Amino acid sequence: MNPAHKSFPVTWDQFHRDSRALAWRLMGEGPFDAIVAITRGGLVPAAIVARELNVRVIDCVAVKSYDHQNQGGINVLKAVDPEIIAAAKAGKKVLIIDDLVDTGATARVVREMLPGARLATVYAKPKGLDMVDTFITEVSQDTWIYFPWDLDVTYVEPISGGTD
Repeated sequence: MNPAHKSFPVTWDQFHRDSRALAWRLMGEGPFDAIVAITRGGLVPAAIVARELNVRVIDCVAVKSYDHQNQGGINVLKAVDPEIIAAAKAGKKVLIIDDLVDTGATARVVREMLPGARLATVYAKPKGLDMVDTFITEVSQDTWIYFPWDLDVTYVEPISGGTD
């Protein structure tokens, strides 16, 4: 493996536990009036956090910033519901959820849409830490996280390369 590029595979069980841990960490900051999931990665943790914190108003914002494994320009594909934007401006507690904050570019765009909202992610990288209010696990900037929806069960060669 190239030491400049590390991989961090996350199983469904681990992601569920980490998302529940995020909900525990957010408990003291609520109650929240609405959750906005950043699609697609924020959909699963947003559902788990919403269940754990009993939040019923859930919206999503679709922001595309990754092109395969390289970050590109930011493109807003679906904006936040205007009622939630108005609620946030009126002082209601809105929580933005994503799976990961990487460079912070996506988070910055969504935060501009919802000033005053809290941003929580399951995982965080150093370049994006200043954009996130709450997270569970920090990983190095050169680590690529493989989320459970990106993985399939398959044989893996032993580290030594041989099986005898």
